[in-house]
Amino acid sequence: MSLAVDFDVETIRKDFPILERRLADDRPLVYLDSANTSQKPRQVLDTLRDHYEQHNANVARAVHQLGEEATAAFEAARDKLAAFVKAPSRDEIIFTRGVTEGLNLVANVLAWADPPYRVGPGDEVVITEMEHHSNIVPWQLLTQRTGATLRWLGITDDGRLDLSNLDDVITERTKVVSLVHVSNMLGTINPVAEIARRAHEVGALVVLDAAQAVPQLPYDVTATGADLLGFTGHKMLGPTGIGVLWGRRDLLAALPPFHGGGEMIEDVRMERSTYAPPPHRFEAGTPPIAQAIGLGAAADYLSALGMDAVAAHEREITAYALERLQAIPDVKIIGPTTVQDRGGAISFTFGSLHPHDIGQVLDSYGIAVRGGHHCAKPVHRRFGVPASTRASGYLYTTRAEIDALADGLEQVRRFFGLR
Repeated sequence: MSLAVDFDVETIRKDFPILERRLADDRPLVYLDSANTSQKPRQVLDTLRDHYEQHNANVARAVHQLGEEATAAFEAARDKLAAFVKAPSRDEIIFTRGVTEGLNLVANVLAWADPPYRVGPGDEVVITEMEHHSNIVPWQLLTQRTGATLRWLGITDDGRLDLSNLDDVITERTKVVSLVHVSNMLGTINPVAEIARRAHEVGALVVLDAAQAVPQLPYDVTATGADLLGFTGHKMLGPTGIGVLWGRRDLLAALPPFHGGGEMIEDVRMERSTYAPPPHRFEAGTPPIAQAIGLGAAADYLSALGMDAVAAHEREITAYALERLQAIPDVKIIGPTTVQDRGGAISFTFGSLHPHDIGQVLDSYGIAVRGGHHCAKPVHRRFGVPASTRASGYLYTTRAEIDALADGLEQVRRFFGLR
């Protein structure tokens, strides 16, 4: 698959200062851990520096010039993120600390929402075996606290969701279906619209973890069929500590607040309070102002490149990585082995070697990968391994870096005497 003519990876890499780093023994950095966190371009770093040096103030509370400037930039970031994911309204964009907070927000407010959204005894919440812990634990807590039942869809041997019993798992008792769009471990791109159609047939809400999807794919929130979805800034070139929860405007207006405090209120009296409309109803206290502005700059950067081109590069570099890794004896990829309906995260085992040992040897050659369970222990149990090594590229990843990974694994083989 060929890329757009104007998508020049070497030129793009010049925007990322950290990619110029030399590590111990003067090794060049080969960064293959972007599913964990992406690197940041100068455009985002400059935006953060400019905000703190020239415009730093709290938002929505000050009438002075700095406060007005900070508020304008913060709300402009909301507009940028709404456009980036094609949200019908800017008021559907809620700033959170990350997708984890967004999913916890949803799981908590559904415990005390008014009917028909309240989850209680006799109701069922459906997730999948493929989820990150952030999309498992909040729903476990919700069902334990409310008396609802947690159910889940399984995974096939090739790393896809097992939908053979979809109609049996999602039933008239189902209140919520929450699933990952792109797996952070397997790389699988799930058929979320198909699952959403079934969920809506029985009147269930659909929640998506889009942490890996929004950075990699051209995204349209309404096309997913979701009612609510979350994504996070630091995986899409933005700062840490910032994420987005998107929800249908009518649904958000019907849900109660999560946190109480400043700016989320309409009026406060000693007897009771009334609450602001969305999105501010869900943004109590001082928000992550600079982080949101930085995330807006990241959305600008990705939009300028074009998400179609970003996705094409991701597919090309992932296809090459799959090819190189599968040619190495004793490497076993966990999950889909082709780029069809697949994202960029590639998890694998290497003989009987522990992923931490693999990662340490690779690091000695300047190659950064992730080793562990990737906050996806149920997936690892499903495939009978305690942990795995994960390599994940992004828009700045080159074929030469994939070659470096393959060569590094041969060094791992020699170091441990793997036969």
